[in-house]
Amino acid sequence: MTAPVVAVVGVVGTLLSALLTQRAADRGRQREQERVERLRERRVETEERRSGYVALNTAARQYLAALTDQLHALGRDEDRRPARQRLIEARDLHRDVYAEAQMRMPEPVLGITAEVSHGLGAVYGRLRRLDDGVPRPDDSPAAAQADIDRLWERLREMRRKMRADLGTSAADSADSGR
Repeated sequence: MTAPVVAVVGVVGTLLSALLTQRAADRGRQREQERVERLRERRVETEERRSGYVALNTAARQYLAALTDQLHALGRDEDRRPARQRLIEARDLHRDVYAEAQMRMPEPVLGITAEVSHGLGAVYGRLRRLDDGVPRPDDSPAAAQADIDRLWERLREMRRKMRADLGTSAADSADSGR
């Protein structure tokens, strides 16, 4: 009687061993698939953030260039409508891109982008008042130029924060152009 029981226990043990080995292998594959999926999701998220940063940087640079063009147009005796139209288009594009980027940016980057966006809007208001002939006491082309110069620096700082967030800050020492 002992021999058949031992044989049954041996067969059941062998079968359970195979089953447990299979289940452990399945769990291992599932964990690996989950790890790969998390990695893929992080890559997609980083790429989406990078695309948003590129769009925001481009829109801010275009807006700032349009502000500069508008400032120069104020000092010339010519039709300012083309510069004004370009400025309005650049402002609208920046507003849309910034609104979308706000939903994806981490707080450290959001802070500097908010400062840049506010600064761009302030210079826009100053230039519009100058263009419309209703300046405030502190509005002048020289003040607008000083604001624009400061904004170029803030834009470089914004770009550095974005690059650091993406993990590409090693190249920041070479990032000195407008």
